[in-house]
Amino acid sequence: MGIDSNARLQKGKILSFLPTGEYYFTKGLKAYNRRDFIKAKKYLERAMQLEPGEPMITCQLAIIEAELGEYENSNRLLHLILDELDEEMAECHYFLANNYAHMGFFKDAFQHAKLYLELDPDGEFIEDTEDLMELLSFESEEMDDEFYEQDDLIVKQEQARELLESGYFPKAIELLNDVIEEYPEYWSAYNNLALAYFYLGEADRAKEILMDVLERSPGNLHALCNLLVFAHYLKQMEKESQLIDMLKRVQPMISEHQFKLGATFALVGEYDRAYVLLKKLYKHGFDGDGPFYYWLSYAAYFTGRESLARNVWKKALQLNRDKEGFEPWNKEKPEISGFEDHLGTISLKLESEYLEERLFGLFLLSVSSKKSELLTSKGIMQNAKLTIMEQKYLLFLNTGKRSSISDAHDIAKELYDFYQPIGTIEAGLFLFWFTIFIEVSSQHIELKNKKAWAAAVEYVWNKYRNHWISQQEIADRYELSMATVGKYVKMVNNCLKS
Repeated sequence: MGIDSNARLQKGKILSFLPTGEYYFTKGLKAYNRRDFIKAKKYLERAMQLEPGEPMITCQLAIIEAELGEYENSNRLLHLILDELDEEMAECHYFLANNYAHMGFFKDAFQHAKLYLELDPDGEFIEDTEDLMELLSFESEEMDDEFYEQDDLIVKQEQARELLESGYFPKAIELLNDVIEEYPEYWSAYNNLALAYFYLGEADRAKEILMDVLERSPGNLHALCNLLVFAHYLKQMEKESQLIDMLKRVQPMISEHQFKLGATFALVGEYDRAYVLLKKLYKHGFDGDGPFYYWLSYAAYFTGRESLARNVWKKALQLNRDKEGFEPWNKEKPEISGFEDHLGTISLKLESEYLEERLFGLFLLSVSSKKSELLTSKGIMQNAKLTIMEQKYLLFLNTGKRSSISDAHDIAKELYDFYQPIGTIEAGLFLFWFTIFIEVSSQHIELKNKKAWAAAVEYVWNKYRNHWISQQEIADRYELSMATVGKYVKMVNNCLKS
């Protein structure tokens, strides 16, 4: 570990005492054996300063941190060994398993215990690891009985997540509000609720929810990551930069947090940091879903690791065929997939209890390459929820016969010229328009100047999500006078107040 540098006296001359990492390591072990963990930690920290690349010192310090109940610090050191110092030091997985078990993260504990048994079948801690795995299995059974309500909570949260990913935002909001009412400190529901409002274009409401979470749960990683996503989409460059700098200093210990942070960095284009976090999970056998492999592939590709990116992408497609065509090396496609050919997404919208959702679903159908197939499907032909308005929309799509709904469709097409393909953020714009159209229809307002309506809707939508754009800029985009845009903005605002 280092050369012997004990002080010596020779011929009456005092030689300098130059303590090494080995010296403090030995003193630390003696203190540890006396159960004096405070002093042991002090000695081991000094040893690590002198020899930062020595895995044995780092591992012993991790053991002491665990004895002191500092499990996150212990995990950080153990992951440091596996990631940078000695990836073959299998006993680190045993210590990680114990730490995660103490922290209540039984899935992570089981994962590392299993890895230890696989990597070191004749290791020193085999019997202890087998006992731990048996205990973890018992704990899981006990938790199933004791926390039945929490299981129900997880099911509801998963349903909400699926609704969000499908663009079914109003229903997701309804479900998440029910969850929050039952579990007022379940922060994950608040974070997803904020996403739902943001996707609907209500950026201020979304940020209010996240700020409330951070006030009541300081440092909540999911809330901070979502704020970064919001700043990125709203093009708030300074805020985005501040949040990136802050989050780069975070060293998440829990696999769920590592994934959230890694995926967020990939989404905003910070691929180097995303790759470090996601590859670490991949290396340690993280049982990820489709989005995990999606973002790992992007992070790998844009950091020059094309072979890994292509291998991982195969797994992403196995879990979600909808991602086909959105490979990171496909320059013609955006990173976030739109809705155009997602049959499941369109079907969900057409089953919505909200008229604006169903109208949006019909519009998505109209721009889908699967339009002919969808128009003749059972989901359309036998949908009992479709009102007279929607039946007229279908008639227009099938025959071209015009009515007020075809005017609404034309305005959506005007918006589509500038927001194509439709991603989760832009979906809010179209839902916003069809919500306004329902009010326009009830007031029997004629939709004469379609470009003006589209321009006004886009302007007000941007204003609602705190994305400043001038009326002059909107007027130039749609080749209208600013006076015309102003006139129609008032009409849109009046509809919203009705």
